[in-house]
Amino acid sequence: MAPSALLTDLYELTMLAGYFEQGMHQLPATFDLFFRELPFDGGYAVMAGLDPALEFLESLRFREDDLDYIESIGLFRGPFIAYLSSIRFKGTVTAVPEGTAVFPYEPILTVQGALAETQLVETALLNIVNFQTLIATKASRVVRAAAPAKVVEFGTRRAQGPDGAISATRAAAVGGVLTTSNLAAGKAFGLPVAGTQAHSWVMSFRTELEAFRAYATSFPDDCVLLVDTYDTLRSGIPNAITVAKELEAGGHKLSGVRLDSGDLAYLSRESRRLLDEAGLTHVKILASNELDEHVIQSIRSEGGLVDLYGVGTRLVTGAGQGGGALGGIYKLVEIDGKPKVKVSGDPSKGTIPGKKQLWRVIRPDGGFEMDVIGLEGETIGPGAQVFDPSHPLRHAPIPGDTRLEDLRTVVMDRGSRVLSPAALPALAKRTATELRSLPEGSLRLMNPHRYRVSLSPKLHELRLRLIEEARAG
Repeated sequence: MAPSALLTDLYELTMLAGYFEQGMHQLPATFDLFFRELPFDGGYAVMAGLDPALEFLESLRFREDDLDYIESIGLFRGPFIAYLSSIRFKGTVTAVPEGTAVFPYEPILTVQGALAETQLVETALLNIVNFQTLIATKASRVVRAAAPAKVVEFGTRRAQGPDGAISATRAAAVGGVLTTSNLAAGKAFGLPVAGTQAHSWVMSFRTELEAFRAYATSFPDDCVLLVDTYDTLRSGIPNAITVAKELEAGGHKLSGVRLDSGDLAYLSRESRRLLDEAGLTHVKILASNELDEHVIQSIRSEGGLVDLYGVGTRLVTGAGQGGGALGGIYKLVEIDGKPKVKVSGDPSKGTIPGKKQLWRVIRPDGGFEMDVIGLEGETIGPGAQVFDPSHPLRHAPIPGDTRLEDLRTVVMDRGSRVLSPAALPALAKRTATELRSLPEGSLRLMNPHRYRVSLSPKLHELRLRLIEEARAG
């Protein structure tokens, strides 16, 4: 279900009212959505949230009770409220596909249309794209750290409310985590669901062995036992082995055991040894407990033998160094045919004016070399000098043995979607393909390589000219 049109900040409506009273609300305008810094101190981000964003735009309208509430605020006059009753999004959206690796300053989503409608949607678009891009990026890092082991999303109970839980599960799937414990998300997105039992199950029985036997009786062909309630190696694993043998006698197999506390590297190694010695090489080991990409990397580096990681809090909240939020912003870059620029004493804080194109420079082996932001209609190729957006004096040529590929397409035209939504497994596959094509250094968890993003010659020249004009004025 798309968010309400009231998912906005008050200043969006005060600006709209001002535009309306100044007769400016129908001026053609262009806004870019982009970010300046990568999350998690990482080397890339994964674009996500496009489909929910388009769903919001298609359904944009103020209901009668919304208008009554706006009127009750006491700031707005009757003609403006009447205008809001008729407002719909009739603009055009150009965007990179979900699952695409994206980088600072790139216009990952551009909105064109009447000034009023393009301004109104700022808050909701940032809310949707910022959060889902953050979580998709986190998920992709977790998936890479865990490979070849699989990952299950376990984060519903720690997510930022019901909406956050559903959105996080969707975004995690874009990043490659295609199984969830969340039944509502499983239903909404057609994702496989998975789960075991809580410690309360084990504690509800007189003994751990009784609890395991009861669960195996109910789910003989899908039984994963939580083995750390009392003592993993002296109680949990031996009892799980006993139940596994009893299941085999009845023609069934124990699916797995779950470790949820303690030294997961050591416990997984010892659990694997005990299971294998008992002839239970098929039993999988699932690990959980405040996991993220760094913890998983540590478990693996210490010889941990985990087949499946259940990742919750740190995934769905985007936790971690440099995490917590993606600082995406939404800036006016053209109005009434005139390119606009925001000027700042810090060159990295300024904006990039005008309607744009976004190219990816690809090497003969298919690897990604760099990205270039150019003006709409501009043509460039290998050999062209391109400029660093945060350091205007730094420039270099596009390598001669490369080709340029347009990263963006029109995804909404005059308020209607151009393409049907892609399935989440297809988006996850795109993410994996994109990351395989990045420079290896960009994928490091610590001190990653800085992927180059540059401005085309004409865009660089336009930006400098508008900055000089703004400062002179």
